[in-house]
Amino acid sequence: MDVTATSSATNPTAAPPAAAPKAAISSDFETFLLMLTTQMQNQDPLNPIESADFAVQLATFSGVEQQVKTNDLLQSLAQQMGIMGMSQLAGWVGMEGRVAAPVQFDGTPITLAPDFPPGAAAGTLVVRNEAGAEVHRTTLARTDQSVEWAGVGEDGTPLPPGIYSFELETRVGDADLPARTLEVFAKITEARMRNGETIVVLEGGQEVTASQITALRAPRD
Repeated sequence: MDVTATSSATNPTAAPPAAAPKAAISSDFETFLLMLTTQMQNQDPLNPIESADFAVQLATFSGVEQQVKTNDLLQSLAQQMGIMGMSQLAGWVGMEGRVAAPVQFDGTPITLAPDFPPGAAAGTLVVRNEAGAEVHRTTLARTDQSVEWAGVGEDGTPLPPGIYSFELETRVGDADLPARTLEVFAKITEARMRNGETIVVLEGGQEVTASQITALRAPRD
């Protein structure tokens, strides 16, 4: 066997858009007052504008001014929260995260976390290389909640370093179920912001969102 299974489950431990340019409220308000004054100076003396209309215009501009200031405040708070989030994620770097994605194999066994659908008592682990070619296949039991893949092919020959993906094929009764991508542990090397979303970079360069990380553990020696 080239995988080692255990029945103990792995225990999980478990941004903001860039601030928009501030509106030039003060200069806009001065322009508005100038336009309002000019309007009053050039109104028809026989049909003057009602003072209530002026009050409505002033109130409308004041409301817009307050809304813009509120938006600026919310953007500032969102930016501060994003910085706090990045600070917390800094602790992830160097840890191993569990994610359903292809990962880098460097000769060190990779921990897999099979997720069997209801009714499936067993399944088949299928390993594929970066080109999508199948390089290994073996049977797993439902009790195999944690599996160590040693990185060998069908004939037991060690596979070269590279990106590998892992799927679980199962069936219930006579029906074949869609293959499931297995969650695996991979080392986290970086966390960055992109378009307001937190991106986690895995060893090997693969990028996933922070929400895709379902568990963390200390790196193995």
